[in-house]
Amino acid sequence: MKIQNLKRILIILGILFLPCVFYLVLIQGKNHFKHLEVFGPKEALANGDTIYHTIPAFSLLNQEGKTVSDKELEGKIYVANFFFATCPTICPKMNFNVKGLTEKYIRDEQVKFLSFTVDPEKDSVEALAAYAKEMGADNKNWWFLTGNKDSIYTLARDGFLVPAAGGKTAADFFHSQDLLLVNKEKRIRGIYDGLDESDVKKLNDEIEVLEHEYIERETANK
Repeated sequence: MKIQNLKRILIILGILFLPCVFYLVLIQGKNHFKHLEVFGPKEALANGDTIYHTIPAFSLLNQEGKTVSDKELEGKIYVANFFFATCPTICPKMNFNVKGLTEKYIRDEQVKFLSFTVDPEKDSVEALAAYAKEMGADNKNWWFLTGNKDSIYTLARDGFLVPAAGGKTAADFFHSQDLLLVNKEKRIRGIYDGLDESDVKKLNDEIEVLEHEYIERETANK
């Protein structure tokens, strides 16, 4: 009898407290959900709001000769990097790592990948098409972009905050191995070493975190 009574008591306690435990788990999970920081200069307004740095408007050509501008990226998350097709050092390994990411998000319409050439004088549309083919890139989600050199360098320095120098050759550009994660509001939400496999994995994880951030926001607004 005592054993049966003990079982009944445990069952009753389980019924009473299980919902409470489940609720606490949900609350703790929500409170500890990671939100990515915003990179770049920001301005605090008198009303308590903050103006964050954003990527300015741009318009360039991709490897298919199609115009790609910030308009095509509205409502999208994207990863950006800077390279040149004849680079013999960091670019091949960096873009190999980018390729791995593009394959993971090939079916995700919300995520794009942009590789800006810093040597547009050599990296024509045709040259980038050949490079994209060599990389095995999918033209739907990975765009190699070329255009006016001054515009690209200004975009790199002032938009993506990548250090650059206006030298005579692409090698004079302090081309970075950084991969930059940009959100739907055109803000930089992460900077990663494109040669470091652990950092590339972190980027992959934080793309998912950023997508979850939008899901959470949409759910809260319902």
